[in-house]
Amino acid sequence: MREITDTEIQNRLRLDNPWWNDPKKGESGYAHRRAYFETFCERLTMFDVRRAVVLMGPRRVGKTVMIRQVIEQLIQDNYDSRTILYASLDQPVYSGIWLEKLLDLFREIHGHSRDDRLFVFFDEIQYLKDWEIHLKVVVDSYPNIRFVASGSAAAALKLKSRESGAGRFSDFLLPPLTFWEFCNFQGLTEESLEQGDMIRLNPLNEAFIDYVNFGGFPEVVIRTDGSQNFASLVGEDVVDRVLLRDLPSLYGISNPQELNRLFVTLAYNTAEEVNLESLSQHSHVAKNTIKRYLEYLEAAFLIRRLHRVDQHVKHFQRAVTFKVYLTNSSLRTALFGPVGEDDPAFGRLAETAYFGQLAQSYAFGQYFYARWKKRSAEVDFVRLDPSFREPVVVAEIKWSDHHFERPEELAGLNGFLEANPKLQKQDRSVYAFTKTAVGFHKIANVDVLFFPLSLACYLQSKIEVVDFLKRGVHPLSDLTKWASRLRSSN
Repeated sequence: MREITDTEIQNRLRLDNPWWNDPKKGESGYAHRRAYFETFCERLTMFDVRRAVVLMGPRRVGKTVMIRQVIEQLIQDNYDSRTILYASLDQPVYSGIWLEKLLDLFREIHGHSRDDRLFVFFDEIQYLKDWEIHLKVVVDSYPNIRFVASGSAAAALKLKSRESGAGRFSDFLLPPLTFWEFCNFQGLTEESLEQGDMIRLNPLNEAFIDYVNFGGFPEVVIRTDGSQNFASLVGEDVVDRVLLRDLPSLYGISNPQELNRLFVTLAYNTAEEVNLESLSQHSHVAKNTIKRYLEYLEAAFLIRRLHRVDQHVKHFQRAVTFKVYLTNSSLRTALFGPVGEDDPAFGRLAETAYFGQLAQSYAFGQYFYARWKKRSAEVDFVRLDPSFREPVVVAEIKWSDHHFERPEELAGLNGFLEANPKLQKQDRSVYAFTKTAVGFHKIANVDVLFFPLSLACYLQSKIEVVDFLKRGVHPLSDLTKWASRLRSSN
């Protein structure tokens, strides 16, 4: 039986790397760059750090595009275009080929020595069996080569990069579009929102409604027909391929329809409190199986869980309930279609969108939700100081201005503040997010800032992304300043 020859593999490499002959062909053709681009470039060009960068993230968030943009930037920065290799391992010609073999063929084409400084990008690396072992070998063998491995089967990448690549791999998560990025892609910049000392809130709210329904994926945002073809672009490629192909193949799931039913149930109930018993009843999946499936869905960046404390921020001995959020609210649109801002479901999706910005925070692990009195009182988000286990940030999400007029109806927030008098301190922050209303109300002797949710998401995601490596910055520390400008606008 005939086998693929080295010459055929090298021809494919030449086809995939046209910049070897003409550096201008290294141009990516994409004008929009993710906000994580500069940080990713910095990580890649740290030659004193002997690690491969493993680029992880859901499907369709722009991993391959960002790799092409990095290649374009390297050429613009005067790196020799012949020192850059890109290989997408989902191509049949590379099937079963070890990474070291591809490197040898690349070096043979250009006569590179073993000590030359090179850049090597392996896209869709999960198509190579035991990829983490092979990647570790080439990282150890070629100290002057900077390696990037990426793929959409995020569950496998996340799991195996930690198990087998300790000290050799550096994970880099590319999440769905944040609201700040979405606005910038749409040309809605901070400057365009400002009119002197005033803020134009209406266009930001309109953008937020679009973001909730369609905003997580760059291709959808950029394409003029993105929202019309959303079900095919996202539903089929992101949801179906992950649930019906990627995860079953990675974990040996014999009944992928069970996994699909569970995800559909979770997506429809995003931002709701759930427990294993109710999930089993509604999805018709056994509880022990659900435990495993939740881990798989979380590893694949489709959902995140938020755990519960009571009004005194005490954990429960048996954590039988928790909240589940889609990592991107628009995944629900892919399954069930878009919702209008007056739809009863929009409030939960707006909360999911805020959660999506929060999930990028370095402090995400410090966040919980509070619920007590037999589930009759709740606060959406509580951030606990990791040293003293005291609440330092409290946020209640409402896509409405009703509670600004009647703050006493925020029963959960009232009860929580009464149980935690230390929130009266000046270094504590308590927010009730609204649709448009802004101002302070004193609740249980605590100053609560009512503030538009869309602007809070914009500012949260801006600081988390722009100050990606600056830890200790409170994302919402300057809301009071913005609140005064909004009051002037009104």
